[in-house]
Amino acid sequence: MGCGSCSTGGCTPAGCKSNGSCLTNGCSKLDVYDWLSDMDMPSNYKAFNVVEVKFKGSRKDFYINHEHIYLEQGELVVVETTTGGYDIGHISLTGELVRMQIRKKHLKLEDVTKKIYRRASPADVDKWKAAKDAEWETMHRARKLALELGLSMKLSDVDYQGDKTKATFYYTAEGRVDFRELIKKMAENFRIRIEMRQIGMRQEASRLGGIGSCGRELCCSTWLTDFKTVSTSAARYQNLSLNTLKLAGQCGKLKCCLNYELDTYMDALKDIPDNVDRLETNIGTARLQKTDIFKKLMWFSYPNDENWIPLKIKRVKEIQQMNKEGVKPDDLKEEAAEINTPVVAKVLDYENVVGQDSLTRLDEKNRNKNRNKSRNKNKAGQGNNRPGGQPEKQPGAGVSEMPPRQQQQNKPPQQNRPQQQRQQQQPRPPEQQPGAQAPRDPNGPERQGGSNNRNRNNRRNKNNNRQKPPTE
Repeated sequence: MGCGSCSTGGCTPAGCKSNGSCLTNGCSKLDVYDWLSDMDMPSNYKAFNVVEVKFKGSRKDFYINHEHIYLEQGELVVVETTTGGYDIGHISLTGELVRMQIRKKHLKLEDVTKKIYRRASPADVDKWKAAKDAEWETMHRARKLALELGLSMKLSDVDYQGDKTKATFYYTAEGRVDFRELIKKMAENFRIRIEMRQIGMRQEASRLGGIGSCGRELCCSTWLTDFKTVSTSAARYQNLSLNTLKLAGQCGKLKCCLNYELDTYMDALKDIPDNVDRLETNIGTARLQKTDIFKKLMWFSYPNDENWIPLKIKRVKEIQQMNKEGVKPDDLKEEAAEINTPVVAKVLDYENVVGQDSLTRLDEKNRNKNRNKSRNKNKAGQGNNRPGGQPEKQPGAGVSEMPPRQQQQNKPPQQNRPQQQRQQQQPRPPEQQPGAQAPRDPNGPERQGGSNNRNRNNRRNKNNNRQKPPTE
């Protein structure tokens, strides 16, 4: 059977390939790894009759399997509720791990009283899916009712019971809210029993989920079960800037991950002296600017001086003791600690054959091109500055410096040249030479001009005679 509450639409999850054991809206959301699943139990072992059932969001509860039904992780079951009716959820944990989870949550076996009725039938699953499909519309209609009443509260989620007879509304608010009128209106509109439950900002982010600034899914919606208080002192101990935009999470509170490395910083801070804001010297007062906790260095600077002076913690303690006794050192620059920055050679796991690793590999070629262009321009400018405007003849520039006789001797023979060049070099007839005048023709246009004019006059007279009307 496919996962009914997965975002893939009730089919087999495409990403995790767990065949329907994706228990909530996200894969591995507050899941418990069953590390006893591959171990063989003793022959006389009696299975633990309490199972853990997970519902929408991160809500879990323990139920008694009084009929000893064989249940596997991921199955839909019909369970008992405290207010009447029934609910439907997924089996999230079975066996001895359930006993350990009960101890972890400081519960007793006598506190577990609710029972499992049966496996969910197709009719139960259809009714449960219809109830889940109505949650989105119900939440938006309830938000409109809260806005109309002017209540300072934020409805974040709605959870329908499996039999669609009750709805639990989760909201966040800064103080107490009188929502009696809101419950009356919602009961009239939705025709179901209403339960209002106030949760904190962190619980709201845990139910809704999201992506943190680190690029991963929120810790509170994946594996974090208990929320410890986070204060700004955790950021001060780790030398973080007190910027609320960077330190706040999706819930608007300080990030839970500020407590992850706090114990490591607290152990390292044991060697750092307290109340060392300034050191007195003969030159002046040096104030503390920065503390490198893990390198055991403290940086000081003098007024109107941009250079920071690193000092080792041992020397800082000595100077602090000297100041208490009224002794001042000469200058902290003479006692500055040497900071050795290791130079790590870049080791390539392949051979750079093409030479494309460097970002400036093309700069040298461009410089050479620009140099050659500037040289050619300078040479051309020097040739134009000569008297007469004639360029200076330079060796190797295409101009031969040999005497004329030697040039004629070095010319290739005529028969070895291409045929086209030989045709071009043949002497032209006198008529085709430039500047030559063609011989006059005795019957040229100057002699034929008179006869042509006579013929034109005769034609005009004939036309005029044809166009004149007859005279009476």
